[in-house]
Amino acid sequence: MKIALLGATGFVGSALLKEALDRGHSVTAIVRHPEKLEKRDRLNAKAGDVYDTALLAALLSGHDAVISAFNPGWKNPDLYDDQVRGTTSIIAAIKKAGIRRVLWVGGAGGLEVKPGVRVVDGPGFPGWIRPGSLATIDALEQLRKEPQLEWSYLAPSANMQTGQRTGKFRLGGDQLLLDASGQSSISVEDYAVAMIDELEHPAHIRQRFTVGY
Repeated sequence: MKIALLGATGFVGSALLKEALDRGHSVTAIVRHPEKLEKRDRLNAKAGDVYDTALLAALLSGHDAVISAFNPGWKNPDLYDDQVRGTTSIIAAIKKAGIRRVLWVGGAGGLEVKPGVRVVDGPGFPGWIRPGSLATIDALEQLRKEPQLEWSYLAPSANMQTGQRTGKFRLGGDQLLLDASGQSSISVEDYAVAMIDELEHPAHIRQRFTVGY
């Protein structure tokens, strides 16, 4: 497939880029600094700004799907506002480019730990993560208002770190996944496997889903 990937130099985006290329897909990586990307077969790096809707739409045009791993940076003092504004621009650009299939990197904060109680509502939830978590929840709400888009929103487990690509994990819906020891974890490599699996074999159209061990 011909994929446009936003945020390809980030923690999650770089794992998605590797997984997609390793599976033989062609990827246009739209990033602020294309020079940071190592040259690879079937990779086309383009300079783009998610806040420039018209330019972004032009860059997205002609692709089979868009994957957004956009994040304005955890240390950004205006993280919530900038991420929400970026989400709005990305969705507008996708629609302007005439693309229907959209895969979105979500967050664990919006998942439920019990009915009506989200991870982000917990007393021990880190304050520095909260703005970004709320912004990814907002992204899901924005996507739900776009009936013409065939979107899928993949939320990770609570703990996502660099690890191994095992290809062995569980998928869930709106609830946080816990393993036998009560931990919620996934490697970023296996997160990428789950996302590209969804790209190749859509099973969660217009749904949030999650992945964990």
